[in-house]
Amino acid sequence: MTSDDIAWLSAAELAGAYAAGALSPVEATRAVLARIDALNPLLNCFCLVDHEAALRDAQASEKRWREGKPLGPLDGVPASIKDLILTRGWPTLRGSLTVDPAGPWNEDSPATARLREAGCVLLGKTTTPEFGWRGSTDSPLTGITRNPWDTRLTPGGSSGGATAAVVAGLGPLAVGTDGGGSVRIPAAFTGTVGLKAHFGRVPAFPASPMGTVSHVGPQTRTVRDCALMLDALAQPDARDWTALPPRAGSWTDALSRGVAGLRIAYSPRLGYVPHVDARIEAAVAEAARVFESLGARVEAADPDIEDSAYAFAVHWSSSARQFLYRLPPERFARLDPGLQAVVIDAQRYSLSDYLDAQQFRAALALRMQRFHQRYDLVLTPGTALLPFEVGKVMPEPPPGVTPLGPNDWTWWTPFSIPFNLTQQPALVMGCGFTDAGLPVSLQLVAPNHREDLCLSAAAAYEAATTWSSRHPSPGR
Repeated sequence: MTSDDIAWLSAAELAGAYAAGALSPVEATRAVLARIDALNPLLNCFCLVDHEAALRDAQASEKRWREGKPLGPLDGVPASIKDLILTRGWPTLRGSLTVDPAGPWNEDSPATARLREAGCVLLGKTTTPEFGWRGSTDSPLTGITRNPWDTRLTPGGSSGGATAAVVAGLGPLAVGTDGGGSVRIPAAFTGTVGLKAHFGRVPAFPASPMGTVSHVGPQTRTVRDCALMLDALAQPDARDWTALPPRAGSWTDALSRGVAGLRIAYSPRLGYVPHVDARIEAAVAEAARVFESLGARVEAADPDIEDSAYAFAVHWSSSARQFLYRLPPERFARLDPGLQAVVIDAQRYSLSDYLDAQQFRAALALRMQRFHQRYDLVLTPGTALLPFEVGKVMPEPPPGVTPLGPNDWTWWTPFSIPFNLTQQPALVMGCGFTDAGLPVSLQLVAPNHREDLCLSAAAAYEAATTWSSRHPSPGR
């Protein structure tokens, strides 16, 4: 098995190889680190790689496997942490020139702590736009991150570094965050699996400055790895007062259930989205037929909801302003100009506007609850657009689309933001490729607290198709 062959193994496959004695965590870690060294200068997925710490983790894991005492199914599996999430001993700079690298950096976030406890080999920190503010991964601190399928294009954001790393074979597991699609947008642009679990399922600390729209979640290449990673991430942490109680059993229990009898609402535009790329619509329509062939009851049906872009903008922008407007002028001037503009523009929102947005959010959540009384899942596109050129917040809008402003990315992510407001689970995965070789993705949205429905349907679809077996060849 070559070094590259090892780097493409899933977390589940790595654990199986460790258990059989066919491969060691040290060998796997060296293979992944070699691939990072070769590809990161091109892709810019990682803003920090710690070879020594990773190899120490791998050596400790190798000893546990040799003694027959692994910490669990992720012991020795290479993983990365998005640079919005605290990691003990490593700076968390959030893609920003305004954060002091000196720290102190003496605490792990819950997600980092749970992966350490699971025995994962932590490779380093992945790139993010500044404070995760946009749907493409460019920042004043780390520059441009590129899509491994076509390096002229963005991998999406804000977890673009995480997903670019996963799809390029730079570690099978990555932690991302999702405050408006930031796990799911890059999953869509790279054809990987990204799960925004129900709010509170994965504990967070410190609380996101973007409030209760922000989630932490797994980024993986396979659905099984996603479920295994959720098992680790969803363990309790007393620092998050909004965290859900732990679930009995493993999330992998859902993977064999299939979709027979599930009621799936196929909603290609949610009833109001003005523009979706025709290639995406065609691929998701074909995915609906696959689910039907697997025994699901698929119906074309739109939930009774309205466009939530304005309500989301009020909530998100007001939170960003509250977090950043107190920066001293000389530090504020170092922010990404687009983020500066968002913070300045948010001063026009009044307390009444914010409360109106909260009422809209409550009504939206209630309507989705009622819709899910009739349907187990909602099937939508992952995004309205295919990956676009790097260095942009958005491409040129098509006719009939009017963005809320010059830095508005919500018009091309209309399938993400409603479900940050409602907080319910949503999973994105690949469902095809264009003639040019760009990934196309679908989204599965489940009722409150029912991540198992997302995972069971995604696993059934993955098993029935071949999309997840394709890999990019960046740099060739």
